Amino acid sequence: MAGMKSTKKQLLIFENAAALARHAAEQLSALARNSVASHGKFTVALSGGSTPRTMFSILAEEPLRSQTPWNSTFVFWSDERTVPPDHPDSNYRMAYEALISRVPLPAENVHRMRGESDPAKSADEYQAELACFFGTGWPRFDLVLLGMGDDGHTASLFPGTAALAIEDRQIAANHVPRLNTDRLTMTAPTINHAAAVWFLISGRSKAATLKEVLQGPRQPDLYPSQRIAPVDGELLWMTDRDAASGLSLPDAARLRDGQVQEYAL
Repeated sequence: MAGMKSTKKQLLIFENAAALARHAAEQLSALARNSVASHGKFTVALSGGSTPRTMFSILAEEPLRSQTPWNSTFVFWSDERTVPPDHPDSNYRMAYEALISRVPLPAENVHRMRGESDPAKSADEYQAELACFFGTGWPRFDLVLLGMGDDGHTASLFPGTAALAIEDRQIAANHVPRLNTDRLTMTAPTINHAAAVWFLISGRSKAATLKEVLQGPRQPDLYPSQRIAPVDGELLWMTDRDAASGLSLPDAARLRDGQVQEYAL
């Protein structure tokens, strides 16, 4: 019916983390080209983690380095640790080392969260930066990249934390008692207004939680990744075989080397 919004949900299972990262890099480059052709720019929110680091490194190598329209690509972050940008724990530093410093991405196209400042002030500043770039209302990212922790958190939306209940802000300073720290994070509504959201998940340590998130009862305060459901866009879960090993899926044991399994969710 005309005017109805819908979400396309899909699961892709790869042989290993390396195959996952390469596919994600190739698809990101293709999405960037399509977005620039469609509306003149490509906006992406990056995440931390080992699988994104591998994907970033692949993007910085040929042929994707030359195929991606860096001049029209605008980079943001879905979350950040409250550390300076040169700190080993900084999501910005990881992306800078693996990708940004290795491709012709204009410096003015990079919009980092300021983890070194007061968290509440930094959250306000980043929210204002999004409004300046996207205009008022919810930003519409072409792509938001996410990971998932062993506890089911995504971005810095941790189980039982205050940011889970926020529905009127784009960016939050979220206190995480279990880690005794504060984080900067996109709120779930911000992520859910993106045109595409991709989860990149690898490793057997994620298997039990992934099963609960995708096939267990809905418990979004316990498993914040369940809160991610684009209001009008694509939700894609990309996992390796180890992370998907706990899922109940037809033909899951038949994945041969080099193959990719696709499932509608």
